[in-house]
Amino acid sequence: MRILIVEDEKSLADVLKKGLEEEEYAVDVAYNGEDGLFMAENEPYDLIILDIMLPIVDGMTILKKIRKAGIKTPVLMLTAKDTVTDKISGLDSGADDYLTKPFSFEELLARIRALLRRDSWVKTSTIEIGDLVIDMTTREVKRGGKVILLSPKEYALLEYMAINKNKVLSRTSLTEHLYDYDFDLDSNVIDVFINRLRNKIDRGFDKKLIHTVRGAGYILKE
Repeated sequence: MRILIVEDEKSLADVLKKGLEEEEYAVDVAYNGEDGLFMAENEPYDLIILDIMLPIVDGMTILKKIRKAGIKTPVLMLTAKDTVTDKISGLDSGADDYLTKPFSFEELLARIRALLRRDSWVKTSTIEIGDLVIDMTTREVKRGGKVILLSPKEYALLEYMAINKNKVLSRTSLTEHLYDYDFDLDSNVIDVFINRLRNKIDRGFDKKLIHTVRGAGYILKE
């Protein structure tokens, strides 16, 4: 999943970026509201973590602008303010959740997982597709009851495809959601990871779950 952090406190933004990347999220960071608004309007994100007090353009203005533009990406607001009025204002402007500083990183992760589930068909921490079971909390993957060991990127790709099961996902779409702004979209890395997943997920099973849609991309379906 690809996340945008818009936070002017550089030390906090960098700590969040590092922590989220260790959790295998692709993360972009904007240190002011102007850059954050541009990135939110022009890049495909699964979640935006948005501070309210920002230079140039404040977080509330960014939120109103992207919602007015029809961008439905879940937004988690960060703020040092914890008054009920501030929270109501943010939620009424289109925020999906609110987190008051200081906060624990584990709480942030839990809220991120909840928001990503809310925006998809997945309503629990476990995804089941046929005999494939993916636990998004522990990142344990099983097929036919057998544990399958995946690298962090292999897991990230499988989870994204599972959340979007039965949808054809282009190579560009997969790359954009697995890597940050600076990654070369022309790379064939997705094809490499798809082949690895097929070897681990489908090999030895009569029913294949990962399919190629010629000229379009890949799909995970029963």
